[in-house]
Amino acid sequence: MFDIVTTPISIDHVMKQVMHHNAGAVVTFVGTVREMTGEKQTLYLQYEAYESMARSMLSRIGKEIREKWPDTRVAIVHRIGRLEIGDVAVAIAVSSPHRQDAYEANRYAIEHIKKLVPIWKKEHWTDGKLWVGNQTETVSFKERGGVARL
Repeated sequence: MFDIVTTPISIDHVMKQVMHHNAGAVVTFVGTVREMTGEKQTLYLQYEAYESMARSMLSRIGKEIREKWPDTRVAIVHRIGRLEIGDVAVAIAVSSPHRQDAYEANRYAIEHIKKLVPIWKKEHWTDGKLWVGNQTETVSFKERGGVARL
């Protein structure tokens, strides 16, 4: 299961996608909207994605994980649209016969999602807003005339 959704993410549903009788470990990562980013108070986030490419990249990350850790199962769901404080933005579940593989594969998933998947967020704070150009937050967009530009 590799999906981009506009509705709240069910963590239980994501976990059930990877559960099986040989899973000795299921590791989940749940990314949520936090209120404070440094000194800035967040009001909400707006996520957008190139959806078909994002799904394809999530699937590719899942394939890479299965190649590196052959006994794993992976499910990744990322939400787009307006997300409020506390909402789940991304859920990743990885199962494996052994916990170390599940931990490593889960970390691989979130790090590669942030680097590769075409999902962007606009942070709305009490004192302004900013499009974050990538999820590693190393590139930002500035708005000019309603259009986000590098």
